[in-house]
Amino acid sequence: MIYSLNGKIIHTEPNMVVIECGGVGYKCLTTMNTIRALPSTGEKAMVYTHMIVREDAVELCGFAEQSELNCFKLLTAISGVGAKVAIALLSEFTPEQIAVAVSSGDSKKLTKASGVGNKIAQRIVLELKDKVKKLAPTEGVGMMPGAAVPAAISEGNISKALGALAVLGYSPDEVTPFMGDIDPNMPVERIIGETLKAIGKK
Repeated sequence: MIYSLNGKIIHTEPNMVVIECGGVGYKCLTTMNTIRALPSTGEKAMVYTHMIVREDAVELCGFAEQSELNCFKLLTAISGVGAKVAIALLSEFTPEQIAVAVSSGDSKKLTKASGVGNKIAQRIVLELKDKVKKLAPTEGVGMMPGAAVPAAISEGNISKALGALAVLGYSPDEVTPFMGDIDPNMPVERIIGETLKAIGKK
């Protein structure tokens, strides 16, 4: 399995980038958000990858951010959501925006992505929201029974961010150590972004 590619960008087009590593050009399906985040053709770049193997094809997908890769994997694990739909969603929205839409039950928002109809959007929200319910914090997130929840963690937007981060595959135990200094009055999407940055610096 190819975990990542680090090399020179030799070609880009909508939803596709070719990265040359060791003289071999690897074609990666990707999102428009990743295309916008990558440097210009001829410069070096690194993408996180995921290989999809089907009976009729083998496709490599590449993403500029680990959170985008995580979200892609979660989306494509849902019945009826293939790589094309997941890439369309992650081209229209950031992982943070998808996470917030799912955790708030806003399936209509997801239909703004090309090729995503009401049924698929509702299925995505339903299945990923079930995941949020299983991972979302109750009492004493990541703490011993009976211990008090830190004030900032228990406040509204932080709590919403924890639920949304669960959509991206992060459990409360994984993220709460990085949220102690975050202002709970910030918008949920920004809280998610700041937490992911902090995790990335670890």
